[in-house]
Amino acid sequence: MHSVLSCSSPISSSKGLIVPLCGNKRAPLSIKLICRFFLLGLIGSSGKILFFAGVKYSSPTLSAALANLTPIFTFLLAIIFRMEKLDLRQTSGQAKSLGTIISVGGALIVTFYNGPAVLMASIKHAGFKNQHIHSQHSAWVFGGLLLAIQCVVSSSWNIALAATVKDYPEEMTIVFFYTLFLTIQCSVISLLVEWKNPSAWKLEPGIEMVTIVYAAIFVSVFRIGVHVWCLHKKGPVYVAMFKPLGIAIAVAMPGDFMKLYCCVGSI
Repeated sequence: MHSVLSCSSPISSSKGLIVPLCGNKRAPLSIKLICRFFLLGLIGSSGKILFFAGVKYSSPTLSAALANLTPIFTFLLAIIFRMEKLDLRQTSGQAKSLGTIISVGGALIVTFYNGPAVLMASIKHAGFKNQHIHSQHSAWVFGGLLLAIQCVVSSSWNIALAATVKDYPEEMTIVFFYTLFLTIQCSVISLLVEWKNPSAWKLEPGIEMVTIVYAAIFVSVFRIGVHVWCLHKKGPVYVAMFKPLGIAIAVAMPGDFMKLYCCVGSI
């Protein structure tokens, strides 16, 4: 299955799980709210396509490393839209500014610098590592740039979603309409990209099926539902702060399973 099609399959599978959770009692909808849900879906679909393309040209571990940029961009956008205050005279403001500089510097290092290997699945992967980095460095950087843009889009989505849930505090209704519009938009884009390639629509049993079912339950329903609820309770900056946990989880995954290697700098 093509990476673009991977966006729509788990989302469409998840809508059947969301509908029973919406309930019968909910605030009335308006055309303005529907348009905001459509915009959220448009931002989300753009971010997903950028994410899958970035991972295709780089690696899941690099995507988790560059996810450290999401809290920074979210923090900056929250300041611009007056959801967060920054006072450099206070210790908290100085710590946030220093953390911003360190995170951006770290993201640049893991993208452009390649040092010696520190974690490797096997000796067999070591020879592949050296050959792969030198031959695919341009693709690696391009994938890193796509993932960095995806972080900006994800941060914008956090801000837009926080503003929406503040005006319309019905978390599961927001999740339902968001996934509905996300499915429609990703399906249209998939049709435009792969309408001449029928084999890309073929779903193979095995890891592809498991991935779609897993993404439908834990990514499109559970994660987004918890994400919206936490945005409503604590705000976008607090939610984005937990994004760097992804790099620790990605590196902790077994190397033979993920077929990945870790080194100083690019990972």
